[in-house]
This record gives sequence, C-alpha cells and structure tokens, in this order.
Amino acid sequence: MQRVLYFLNLLLLPYAVESAPRLKEIATIEGVRENQLIGYGLVVGLAGTGDKKQTVFSAQSVTNMLERMGITVNPAALQVKNVAAVIVTSTLPAYGQPGTRIDITASALGDAANLQGGQLLMTSLRAADGQTYAVAQGAVVTGGFAAGRAGNSQTVNHPTVGRVPNGAIVERAAPTPPANPRIRWQLRQADFTTAARIAEAINKKFSRDGALVAKAENSATIAVDTPPLYLAKQVEFISEMENLTVEADIRARVVLNERTGTIVLGKEVTISPATIMHGNLSVEVQTSYNVSQPNPLATGNTAVTPEVKLEAKEEKARNIVLKQGATVEDLVRALKTIGSTPRDIIAILQNLKAAGAINAELETI
Repeated sequence: MQRVLYFLNLLLLPYAVESAPRLKEIATIEGVRENQLIGYGLVVGLAGTGDKKQTVFSAQSVTNMLERMGITVNPAALQVKNVAAVIVTSTLPAYGQPGTRIDITASALGDAANLQGGQLLMTSLRAADGQTYAVAQGAVVTGGFAAGRAGNSQTVNHPTVGRVPNGAIVERAAPTPPANPRIRWQLRQADFTTAARIAEAINKKFSRDGALVAKAENSATIAVDTPPLYLAKQVEFISEMENLTVEADIRARVVLNERTGTIVLGKEVTISPATIMHGNLSVEVQTSYNVSQPNPLATGNTAVTPEVKLEAKEEKARNIVLKQGATVEDLVRALKTIGSTPRDIIAILQNLKAAGAINAELETI
C-alpha cells in the first residue's frame, strides 16, 4: 500500500508545483464559440458491406443523385450493397473562414456493416439556422475492421463510424460577435471566488489612475472595458488578458461511477470525525435433486425429491476511526486496511455523505 501511495504522490507532484492556469484555460470570451454542423450523404465503393435492400432511403438517394446527372433509374430495381447512407457531423471553429479545412465524422445511418475503404460523396453541412457552412468529401478512415462472414467473423472497434481528416472545406464564415469595447469573459465552471480573482488580476494589469476596467458581474461573467490605449488593437489586448495566470478555486467534489467502480476524489476533500464499521454478510442457497426409484417389479413411481441446503456466513464487523483533520489519503489508507473493494468504498462514501461527515459534493455518474 505504501508503494501505491508513493507512486500516486509522484504522479501528483508535477501538478502540485505547476504554476496557476492561464485565463484562456478557465474562461472563454462571450460569443466566441464553435458551431455544430450536420449533413446527410452517401459513402460508395464498399466491398458489399453497404446497406441492404430494406434500407429504402439509400436507394432513393442514389436515384435522386443519378437523376441530377441525367440518368433515370427505378429505385425498386437498385441493389445498393456497395453504398451506405451516412450522417456527417463536424464542428465549425470560431472565426472559421472560407477555404479552411475541418475534420468530419461519417456514421452509418442504415444497416451497413462496414464503411472501410469507402468514399464519401459531396455532402452539404448545415448549422442550426439551416445555412450551408461547409462541403465535405473524401476517403473514409475507420478505426476498426470486420473480417469473415456468418459464424466465422471478427469485428474490432466500430467499423460503421469513420473520419475524413480535413474532409470538409468551409464555404461560409462562422457567425462572430461584432466588435465591442466591452468584452465579457465566461467561466467554464462558475465560481464567485474565481470570478473575483480574474477581475482582480485584470485590474492589476491594466487599470490606470484608479479607474477599474474589470468587474465581476456574477459567478460566471466578468465584464472588461477596453482601455483607451488598446481601442485600436483589441486583439493584442485580449492576447495579454488570456495569458494572465489566475488561481482557479475548485469546489471539493467526489465523483462515483457505480457501473465501473471508479472513484475520483479531489485533494480539497476533508473528512469530519467519524467511525466506520464494515462487514460482509453472504447467504448461499444450494438445491440438489435426488431420484427415488422403486425396485424392479415393485409398485410405485419414480420421483425426484429436492434437497435444499442453506448456509449463511457473516464476517466480523471491522471498524476504522477518522479523527479531526483527516484527509482523503487517510480515508483511502484506512479503507484499504479493512479490505474494502471499490464498490464497498462507494457505499461507504455515500453513507459518509448521508451522515454529514464528508465535506464535499458527491456526484454519481
């Protein structure tokens, strides 16, 4: 156990001595954001792993595309084994300009088994306002594969989802906020203490003659008035602000994942004085069947009689005592000494929270 804790201390040491994060890492400028794009397209060139005949919209899409090229085909006569209908998604970065290339993701919409080796045809990508902001096309790269057929097959990862690196070209500039002398920073995690520290750091750097340029409006927003010196060079002003170092104040939180038995505890978590008693009770019920068969030529019927055996085991309760000033390391060390598993620790932490002995926010995902 000492080796494990020593190893964890070595892992946490670089973060403990690292300087405070920059403003750009804990906050963003209001209005400067990414935009999600979506489109419907076709992936062709598949080796018989495309949509089956019951996926009717694939055949309809192929028919519509061929009609635009001057070819008339009956959709009922088409077999689109080498074609797959896909939903194409991407993210348009802030200030994305026409000509910029962005990555896209293609996901099978029908019953295609594999997109490996496919080619995405020209697909329009639209935003929530219905406008086309990018056009995608290119070879689909999957992170998995499927080989074999029937009972002799092997599938690795998800071959029905693929990416096209730099597969879309931006055709319309992303919506951007108009230039404004007042800039608002938005915290990624709202906190009054962090907002006050950011306003203090900005005022210390840019305020002149006692006039404060930054004010924390609430726990998530800090308003900054551009100083007269920077009115003609606002980009440089934002660059200097986002490189300011600010110590972010984080609430004590414990995150529990009962599905995987994962527990993440912050270093600020403290434990109030408490006593924990822990023990296991196991009940085992076994049923065996005996066959009762009469002797030859004797009257009687063969019967099956169940025999039930009940056995209960209860371990002796093991207890630990947490005194005033106990830390997370003390808690983990104590729980390990009584043989608690991760799922036991999750239950113990929930009970500690219910008893008011753990001074942190408990979140179960």
